[in-house]
Amino acid sequence: MKRLLEIFGIFFKIGLFTIGGGYAMLPIIQKEVVESKGWMTDEEFLDAISLTNSLPGPLATNSATFVGYRVARVPGAVVAVLGAATPSVIIILLIAMVFTNIIDYPVVQNAFNGVRPAVVALILYAVVKLAKSAKVGEYFNWLVALAGFAAIAVFGLHPIVVVVCAALYGIFIRNSVVKAVDAGKAKKEGK
Repeated sequence: MKRLLEIFGIFFKIGLFTIGGGYAMLPIIQKEVVESKGWMTDEEFLDAISLTNSLPGPLATNSATFVGYRVARVPGAVVAVLGAATPSVIIILLIAMVFTNIIDYPVVQNAFNGVRPAVVALILYAVVKLAKSAKVGEYFNWLVALAGFAAIAVFGLHPIVVVVCAALYGIFIRNSVVKAVDAGKAKKEGK
């Protein structure tokens, strides 16, 4: 029971202090789950985000479900999702009860104008941290990442197609690339 309360508390805190959606939550989740609690390694966290990002549904809910399940099975998944969602429900209810047209208040507009760049910074931080865990500099992973970005940003390809293509690359081609690169390094070192 203590572990479940701990999971709920962590995801409640994450849900309470995250503005900007699932991607903005990533550095906070990583800090809590990987660095503070040690429930996962950086590599396991990256794998979890890769998996949960390719599933239907909000990233925040999917990642909370995954981490909660990983730590305490089904009860952990349930309390993690409840913890992540509860602050939003409370805040939305309070706003709905107390304020009408809150978005029209200049102070609210100013707050959002100030928060938006911080959300971008959180997302960039998550990208850099995940890129390190994904070892983007090794085995032409940077090329896969760049091709995926171009496919989505430049050519408008659906992200699901990019994820499926990257998975197929991993299944059928990547091992050959790793072997070729390693053989080239060994050959260089042997000379």
